Amino acid sequence: MGTFKAIRIDKAEKGTTAALTQFDEAELMEGDVTVRVEWSTLNYKDGLALTGKAPVVRRFPMIAGIDFAGTVEQSSHPQWKAGDKVVCNGWGMGETHLGAYAEKARVKGDWLVALPSGLSARDAMAIGTAGYTAMLSVLALEKHGLTPSSGPVVVTGAAGGVGSVAIAVLSRLGYHVIASTGRMSETDYLKGLGAAEIIDRNELSGPAKPLAKERWAGGVDSVGSTTLANLLSMTKYGGAIAACGLAAGMDLPSSVAPFILRGVCLLGIDSVMCPIEQRRVAWSRLATDLDRAKLAEITHEIGLGDVMGEGAKILAGQVRGRIVVKIA
Repeated sequence: MGTFKAIRIDKAEKGTTAALTQFDEAELMEGDVTVRVEWSTLNYKDGLALTGKAPVVRRFPMIAGIDFAGTVEQSSHPQWKAGDKVVCNGWGMGETHLGAYAEKARVKGDWLVALPSGLSARDAMAIGTAGYTAMLSVLALEKHGLTPSSGPVVVTGAAGGVGSVAIAVLSRLGYHVIASTGRMSETDYLKGLGAAEIIDRNELSGPAKPLAKERWAGGVDSVGSTTLANLLSMTKYGGAIAACGLAAGMDLPSSVAPFILRGVCLLGIDSVMCPIEQRRVAWSRLATDLDRAKLAEITHEIGLGDVMGEGAKILAGQVRGRIVVKIA
């Protein structure tokens, strides 16, 4: 047993503290697989945990970080052996289970997905939980019956991690994508990802009418609150919105009108406890349906020591696309 570098969150007199420090391997939690973490990423939830802006962390001390890619070091799980390349997202990592901003992680083997063929560990974390959530949203829309011939699709929080990947995937699949953003300066970036139209988020930020003019057949929303209410009121008959985030709040000031007068569906997307089979499908699709060149364009890399500063920026809406964190 030894120590390793990790970002540790501790309870403080007021709120929490986060620091890059040495963590004792003997303090790792129960699990049947120990992984040498090579790459992680920065998601909105990571920003909340690192800054203490929301009560994401449920036990202390905590190692932050909700996802990782790496190599199995030790395993007593029948599916995994030393040397296997794996990805892990969610399952309470960084919240109730020691997380990914560390050189080592010990988790349940049932939580792991094999690194898809053709993806490097860095690629997998360039996608990360944000991109995996975007793909879960696309899968839900497809299950609902949405196709490119159904009509336009809208993506909110378009310049963020979920939005960027959702645009890249949906455009590659042939959809006419409308990107909603509060940063109109990112228009060229969003069009480069495949967005056909860019709209200012202010168009969706006012009080929602019970029913507004039909504008799209479906959408991916990572914003929530009034934005989601407006999306629903503007969705075409029989359409659907996949809701996967709450950047603007947890409330939903809407009415039943879109549901009972237009047959609109609200599809809830949970990335944390999503069943393993659905995770495998999502990662397999990401390996084939996400343009690797576009992924490279939306990604920039930081070191473990840079994570805390970037965590504050992601909450302030100052991060574009995806951030990968080099661990080892």
